[in-house]
Amino acid sequence: MRPTPKDNFIGREILNGQFQIVQKIGTGGMGSVYKASQPAMNRMVAIKILHPKLANRKDLVSRFRREARAMSQLTHPNTVKVFMYGELEEDGALYIVMEFLEGKNLNQTVRKEGPMPPDRAVPVLVQVCGALEEAHQMGIVHRDLKPENIFLCKQGGMANFPKVLDFGLAKVTEQQMRPGSIILTQEGMVFGTPEFMSPEQAQGKTLDARSDIYSLAVILYEVLTGKLPFLAKTPMEYIQKHVMEPPILLNQRVPERQFPPGLEAVLNKALAKKPEDRFQSAAEFAEALRPFGSEHQLYHDPSSGRFVVNSTPQPAAVLAPSNLTMPAISSPGKRPGAGLLIGVAAACLVIGVLLAVVYMRLTGH
Repeated sequence: MRPTPKDNFIGREILNGQFQIVQKIGTGGMGSVYKASQPAMNRMVAIKILHPKLANRKDLVSRFRREARAMSQLTHPNTVKVFMYGELEEDGALYIVMEFLEGKNLNQTVRKEGPMPPDRAVPVLVQVCGALEEAHQMGIVHRDLKPENIFLCKQGGMANFPKVLDFGLAKVTEQQMRPGSIILTQEGMVFGTPEFMSPEQAQGKTLDARSDIYSLAVILYEVLTGKLPFLAKTPMEYIQKHVMEPPILLNQRVPERQFPPGLEAVLNKALAKKPEDRFQSAAEFAEALRPFGSEHQLYHDPSSGRFVVNSTPQPAAVLAPSNLTMPAISSPGKRPGAGLLIGVAAACLVIGVLLAVVYMRLTGH
């Protein structure tokens, strides 16, 4: 058995002693992630360092810098925070300093605890939609959404608080590109994780925010059922089925589980083969999911443009989409409930008239 090679970063102080690397907590194709202490701030951080052997690959260095730049501009609470990034003076290694998270990713959570009920899963996914909405509005498409890249931690006393990780494959549109940047993802090239790819991603087409919406819907499907929406054994099979086959219905995939009426339709729309048939934004997807997250009430806050998870009922004005004006229900001098009762009575009267007309036509009277 070969001895594990020594990691020269562990125990090392970097950036003029500002950080001391404690241990390695993860590794991937692009680099390794370390836990480090930052004594001046009295906190632990996570530091991602590009593999030294890749330092000469201009395309990968460009991707790493792009990830750091993209993530540093994102401020949504459900996106992992980036504190700083750059190049180590000692050996030129590229690094990103991020917040240190304690918890489990969605994949680990479902593997250990089993599928989540909708009233637990939906609030998590709605918050992820909020993080993606900010990224999409800034011209950033994640392109590698999967359960491993959604981390559940505890924040502000709230459990199941998701953080979106790893924008390493993020596609940055022209508005985010700096002069001279290398464009890594040309049309016809496929990147990502086959099990969670959108049909257009599987075909190497140009991607936009709607590709992330498809991937997020596949994640929700797996979180709810413990299974993927297609029967496949190889990455190529998954790619083919994303392009060609409709997803297996939730109740057929797990007949022993019950799902709220309407949730299937929301998932099917998000999993549409054509981007134009899906929800057109992460915010729209979140709004469609909101009624199924009954454990925690979910509200769209027009002032911030974000979705808020709160157990306290909010005013009707907060529940309404920001581009709609709510009509006045009560007139001066009346109790707030009076106008509502009148409105309900009027609605009932209209419905009664319609039913009477239908009855007369059917009976010939």
